[in-house]
Amino acid sequence: MANNVEITILYDIYGEMLTEKQRDFLNFYYNDDLSLAEIAENEGITRQGVRDAIKRAEAQLYDMEARLGFAKRNDEIEARIREIIDCADAINAYNLEHDLSREINETTVKIKSLALSVIE
Repeated sequence: MANNVEITILYDIYGEMLTEKQRDFLNFYYNDDLSLAEIAENEGITRQGVRDAIKRAEAQLYDMEARLGFAKRNDEIEARIREIIDCADAINAYNLEHDLSREINETTVKIKSLALSVIE
């Protein structure tokens, strides 16, 4: 199952770099949940031909990620943004406990809101 999620993420990032037929096969297999036999029947090719095309497309997606690293970088950015959110929450909690500043409270809420808008 993890492989399916990984392929879906890589497809979202790099899918436009695949051929139309590769995109179709991956969509049929991963998004429409069609079997290799069903895709083969619909496309008029062998089941093995469909499997080979899907495996080649998956290999290309992994190769693009290995070369470009966009998915990894995206994960790293999301992790840092979540750390920013945690820090804003900690500042806000401290501020509320010590009745320090309304401006600090408003600013931490804004920081958290902006950070969440980037990752959601």
